[in-house]
Amino acid sequence: MFNTGRIKAERIAAGLTQEDIAKKMGWSRTKYSKFENGKSKTGADDLAEFAEIVGATNMNIFFNFNVPKTERTKSA
Repeated sequence: MFNTGRIKAERIAAGLTQEDIAKKMGWSRTKYSKFENGKSKTGADDLAEFAEIVGATNMNIFFNFNVPKTERTKSA
């Protein structure tokens, strides 16, 4: 699940408005707002584009993990 609070925090830290991000992504501000608030489903490609726009280099910051870190690397 996306950490929507982190998405908003990264946008603000980058000094960008919702409108700024929406324009860079080719979206309406309404569509971006729904993305930021977790009210729409968005794929990994969109999240990667957002991360590039705000300059985030660690994609893990955008996710809430319920599985302990040690368990995430084990093979099935």
